Amino acid sequence: MAILKSFKGFRPKKEFASRIASRPYDVLNSEEARTEVEGNPYSFLHVVKPEVDLPTGTDIYSDQVYRKGRENLERMIGDGILFQDENPSLYIYAQTMKGVTQYGLMGCASVLDYMNNLIRRHELTRPDKEEDRKQHIRVSNFHAEPVFFAYPPHMEIDTIVARIVEAEPEYDFTAEDGIVHRLWVINDARDIERLETLFTTDIPFTYVADGHHRTAAAAGVGKEHRQSNPNHTGKEEYNYILAVLFPANQLTIIDYNRVVKDLNGLGDEEFLEKLTSSFIVKKEGKKIFKPDRIHEFGMYLSGSWYSLMAKEGTYNDNDPIGKLDVTVLSGHILAPLLNITDLRKSKRIDFVGGIRGLGELVRRVDSGEMKAAFALYPVSMEQLMEIADTDNIMPPKTTWFEPKLRSGLVIHKLDD
Repeated sequence: MAILKSFKGFRPKKEFASRIASRPYDVLNSEEARTEVEGNPYSFLHVVKPEVDLPTGTDIYSDQVYRKGRENLERMIGDGILFQDENPSLYIYAQTMKGVTQYGLMGCASVLDYMNNLIRRHELTRPDKEEDRKQHIRVSNFHAEPVFFAYPPHMEIDTIVARIVEAEPEYDFTAEDGIVHRLWVINDARDIERLETLFTTDIPFTYVADGHHRTAAAAGVGKEHRQSNPNHTGKEEYNYILAVLFPANQLTIIDYNRVVKDLNGLGDEEFLEKLTSSFIVKKEGKKIFKPDRIHEFGMYLSGSWYSLMAKEGTYNDNDPIGKLDVTVLSGHILAPLLNITDLRKSKRIDFVGGIRGLGELVRRVDSGEMKAAFALYPVSMEQLMEIADTDNIMPPKTTWFEPKLRSGLVIHKLDD
């Protein structure tokens, strides 16, 4: 069963919370981060993207970048901007986007659970990105950003959370993107004990929704500490991973779309004709076409939208990977018609998160940067969990979760 553990979190004084809370390190580049921290010395980007405080062009994987992040974190703690809770606590982190709220439990998950596949994943990690986050943890001695987990819905956990959030939150602010962030501190020993017990008795698995590299890095560094500590007991803080765990039925995966640079030498009409072997193709006109069911696609080409409905035989609904629409798109359009076979390496394809809207697909094609765009119906949480449960791996760029967790609201030290 899954472990959820309370811990003595470091977090901002209330008056600094909204200014400290930042977008996670991997959703913006260094230049965007430099712009975002202008006029805000408290932004947690100074910790998770510390190149913002070094000369432009600094190698973001250099030792001085990691050291700068630690220096900035130590300064925040030393100045009293961040403080540590006196007692082990759990936290409730709520996010509201477009009137819909999701309530996550923030606590520590177990490194051993990750090693033993009780924390299930659906993506591969890249060694270079994993090593970057490992080095950030090694140098800072903190898990500075929580990972985003899901768990099977549980009525009693929901009930406890609902009761606690009736009280005033510790933090309550609206970020510049309009998303509301609220946080409650759970310090009642009976609530903590009951929540920890419910996870260890009733929740068989948790699932990495977003943050595979951070999870793998935290587990890797925990293993390093374990191997180098002759007095290892298993209770040390390095044995745990900072996570926010949401009930799966509160989460929504949004679409993750594709744009391609060319049609592999095919003309528009020839390409459309070839599509008819696998899809029912219908011209929809200028109005944006958004798929509203599985196996349906929108395509934008030369100023017009088309609906593409996959024909029987192009998908396998009995296979967790075979029924994914990204698999259908790759297997019947990208690979055979466009000769795009490696989504990780090809320079002829790019990916656009649905948070940008389908108008972004139109813009990139109309600008001449791209030739065609494909809008996909989003993957469901049930599909994600089925893939993780069957030890399968999703194709690249399949899931996009919103809203993203803000960094800096609670952080976890590797030694107490």
